[in-house]
Amino acid sequence: MARWEPGARDRLVVAAVDLFAEQGYDATTVAEIADRAGVTKSTFFRYFPDKRELLVAGQETLCRLLVDGITEAPDAASPLEAVAAGLDRASTAMGPMNRELGPRLKAAIAASTELQERDALKSVGLANAMTDALLSRGVAAPLAHLAAELGLLAFKNGYTAWMSLEHDELGLAPHIHAALEELRAATASLT
Repeated sequence: MARWEPGARDRLVVAAVDLFAEQGYDATTVAEIADRAGVTKSTFFRYFPDKRELLVAGQETLCRLLVDGITEAPDAASPLEAVAAGLDRASTAMGPMNRELGPRLKAAIAASTELQERDALKSVGLANAMTDALLSRGVAAPLAHLAAELGLLAFKNGYTAWMSLEHDELGLAPHIHAALEELRAATASLT
């Protein structure tokens, strides 16, 4: 096994998702994940403190991109327009590997209470990052929370639509925008 072979982190994520889908989260060991990825256990621990953290691989990057997009949105942007700018920025980090792994990861999460809890914490983290970015723009707290939650739901719905496609030529962003517009229209009927 190569000690410093490039791409180890991505290979670990793919190996873990595949093993979780094949044999379940609880039955999968770190040693099996490392072996499937072609690395040592010590290399696994260079990237992740435990197998649970594989689920949130890339969350820091995703949060940073969401915040950057919201922060850099034009001053005149509404809270939801700022969230859309954050979602645009975040969608640039989601490529073919994310789309390919999506269904297997979803199945692994559905089969494990521990992964469901970790996934819920990931969602809370993303919503909090967007809320904080909106608050920094001077958006009132209730509106910031609502816009962030709508953004999170749009991200999830858009991602689900994107990964269900047989072929993808447009990327994630158009699917997130369509989901956000659908939610915006739905909120108009709440009053």
